[in-house]
Amino acid sequence: MLPRRIPKPAKRSTRWRSQAHCNFVRSHACCACGSTAAIEVAHVRIGTGAGMGQKPHDYWTISLCHECHARQHQMGEPSFERANNISMKALAEEFAKASPRRAEIMEAKRNV
Repeated sequence: MLPRRIPKPAKRSTRWRSQAHCNFVRSHACCACGSTAAIEVAHVRIGTGAGMGQKPHDYWTISLCHECHARQHQMGEPSFERANNISMKALAEEFAKASPRRAEIMEAKRNV
């Protein structure tokens, strides 16, 4: 007979998601190179509280063109930030402050 099963602790209940905020972020030029073509929403992972294999909340996003977004994943965030002389976390905070969903973001951050 198998011993009693050990329950896993919950990862997190839900992540904050907002299509409106992502569209707002996507409406800006690339934060790394300034391109306006093929803009994607890039989630900032380091220092945002998301665990291994978890996507961060949508308020931790910046605008990157397709090429820069691919390079960010290839290089890793610290190397990408150094190469482009940017702080992804600081940029995500600026997007959150200017977002049309700012009040929702502030409430979500208080509840984390």
